[in-house]
Amino acid sequence: MVRSKNLSGVAFDPDEDIPDLSGKVVLVTGGNAGLGYQTIKYLLKSNAHIFMISRSAQKSADAIAALKKVSPNANITFLQADLTSLASVQNAAKEFLSRSKRLDILMANAGIMNVPAALTTDGYEIQFGTNHMGHALLMKLLLPTMLETAKEPGADVRIVSLTSTGFRGASSIDYQKVKTKMASSIPGYGYMGYAQSKLANILYVKELGRRFPEITSVVVHPGVVTTDLVNSKGWFEKKFIEVMNLGHLLTPEEGAVNQTWAAVGRGEIKPKSGEYYLPVGIVGKPTKASSNAEMAKKLWEWTDDELKQYSV
Repeated sequence: MVRSKNLSGVAFDPDEDIPDLSGKVVLVTGGNAGLGYQTIKYLLKSNAHIFMISRSAQKSADAIAALKKVSPNANITFLQADLTSLASVQNAAKEFLSRSKRLDILMANAGIMNVPAALTTDGYEIQFGTNHMGHALLMKLLLPTMLETAKEPGADVRIVSLTSTGFRGASSIDYQKVKTKMASSIPGYGYMGYAQSKLANILYVKELGRRFPEITSVVVHPGVVTTDLVNSKGWFEKKFIEVMNLGHLLTPEEGAVNQTWAAVGRGEIKPKSGEYYLPVGIVGKPTKASSNAEMAKKLWEWTDDELKQYSV
């Protein structure tokens, strides 16, 4: 049993409560490690065809080999994509569509946090470009397929995007700075870019849910998890992350429960489109910015204009 004293909320146990998804298709970004890997591991028992998107072919091959030791008949397909390059994301979407005519669950799991100041290949602040723009393009290019899938009788199509409580550090999206490195000598300033990207995750999914009610679109905070994202930080920084997120550090097994629930929870514990959830299945308290419908609409339109040249 996965549930522990560090988890509360809905009674969802991935060892017991994952439904049969035979014939369904799931796509997870950042699936070769951490929360993405653990989510795929949980979903092996669903019998779905799972697509794993990541940058590293070798790390993904190793991850798939490990997963097949758990479930030898698992149907897992690797797709290579670098979220810091929109052309790479576009190529991955094209490759996916050449292999599958349906998509039931898209999980935007991959992300970076408080990395050195830099720009993506396309000139976006590295955290905003990775956490928001790369995933937004993937959603845009695969949305038509998801909408077609949603037309089927009994379909249950979902988009699950990961955020963090770090979004509370951003009061808006600063469009004057999303194409700069946002570099500063101020300690901790790197978190401003991270907070902005995590606010964007929430606003974008809320607008996605409003525009496309056929799809259940939700955003989740996994908790503060001991993945490489956190483990790569120093002791003081890890403690800062823990305190700011107001939570105990969770194992990847615990941290992946919320997003797995959001992807497959059924019946009375099914997630509601447009909501933001804390572990597990607890509706999170919004900020003035994260609940701002006009801000969500502006981000959608701005993002759509930025991505208008990309198609499949």
